[in-house]
Amino acid sequence: MKCQKTCNPSACQVSNPEPVSLVFVIMFTEVLVALALGGLLLFIFQRNRKQVLKTEDGWWGPGAPPDAQEDVSIHPFQIKTSAEELQDLYRRIDQTRPVLSLEDSQFNYGFNSQYLQEVVSYWRNDFDWKRQVEKLNQYQHFKTNIEGIDIHFLHVKPKRVPKETEVVPIIMVHGWPGSFYEFYGLIPLLCDPSERDNLVFEVICPSIPGYGFSEAPHKKGFDSVCAARIFHKLMKRLGFQQFYAHGGDWGWLVTTNMAQLEPKIVKGLHVNFAPPSKPGLSMVLSLLLGNRFPKLFGFNGVDIQRLYPCMEKQVVEPIKETGYMHIQATKPDTVGRALNDSPVGLAAYILEKFSTWTCNDFRNLEDGGLTRKFSLDDLLTNVMIYWTSGCITSSMRFYKENFAKGLYQPHSKMPVYVPTGFACFPKELMHTPKLWVKQKYHQLKSYTTMARGGHFAAMEEPQLMAEDIRTFTKMIEEK
Repeated sequence: MKCQKTCNPSACQVSNPEPVSLVFVIMFTEVLVALALGGLLLFIFQRNRKQVLKTEDGWWGPGAPPDAQEDVSIHPFQIKTSAEELQDLYRRIDQTRPVLSLEDSQFNYGFNSQYLQEVVSYWRNDFDWKRQVEKLNQYQHFKTNIEGIDIHFLHVKPKRVPKETEVVPIIMVHGWPGSFYEFYGLIPLLCDPSERDNLVFEVICPSIPGYGFSEAPHKKGFDSVCAARIFHKLMKRLGFQQFYAHGGDWGWLVTTNMAQLEPKIVKGLHVNFAPPSKPGLSMVLSLLLGNRFPKLFGFNGVDIQRLYPCMEKQVVEPIKETGYMHIQATKPDTVGRALNDSPVGLAAYILEKFSTWTCNDFRNLEDGGLTRKFSLDDLLTNVMIYWTSGCITSSMRFYKENFAKGLYQPHSKMPVYVPTGFACFPKELMHTPKLWVKQKYHQLKSYTTMARGGHFAAMEEPQLMAEDIRTFTKMIEEK
């Protein structure tokens, strides 16, 4: 098309974008690309950054915290008893009112009443608490005040350290309804030199606040993270720059929180209980498809046996055994008051767990299989720790404090980057395949399928537990 007016021909040409505009577009595009790449890199960095659990100091003593500086002294402590204590116990036992169990009920309705009478008779007439107190005091016990409450712990150093043998500190944390006494069979196996390796352990066993001889918190809110923080302070007060940690039951969560709080200080973490803290897609898929495609999820024969049939093993069985948890996570003080008054009620409540949690098939035995794995002396010693310290109510409150903050607290979503070893005992309450453990513990260095044992593995199978702790620790030390 021709231009109708007379003008400069060059002015009638269709104009092209000015060079300045083109530069601006190019620069704007580059900025957008740079921002996008920067955002992507930041996202990747944030995802891969090793998160550290945050916590703040607390005060768990009565009233307001004092203005004075915290007393960091450590005092020797001895467990004691008296004639008055025993007389009160015997009087309460003598006044118990037996209840007949249903015919052919075994332990399916709880602790069988007929067998309970046998246990009570042994407790009243044959059990020697004074001798057991001497056994408890064979190791050195201490107390120190942290965040306003007295923390009880025993500290066992190796008596003999051969040349070229490394002394490795380890903190071992119990759970409920156990105590520091769970580790008494394990301690000498760790503290005595072994011909298999050049390691010997220095063992610290604290009582969780509110358990045993550790003072109970006087305020609401004391959960596993608070316990982990206090135990870190304890280990620093004892002079340890780095150490290993082991735990089962609540001890699993407390030591896991310790690894999340200060991953550079916890050199290695060993646990024998690790229920999934937050079920993910891979866990759901593995449950749905693992029975048909086990290799796809790394499942072995033990995994298949423990997980399936899924409804029975993952739903029905837990419902049968978790009534106590609902009570303790909601109204612990009500049942706690009853148990604190009745030694026979306390024994029934605690020892029933040592039956079923050791092997759920023991429900079908008249005696609950209690003495198949433990001696009555050991079982009653653990009960007496609860009775003489009067700690049953405060120990149960630990459930309330942990569950009251919701199932998905910050630590439940946070991976663990500390080198970890897992001992998988075949009769544990909840089976956790290797795939599930690795979702939480990103540096899982060992996963051992144990030959036998249940929930109270350290007390039931101390030899197996000691071997696995030694093997795991040696692996980390060599690296």
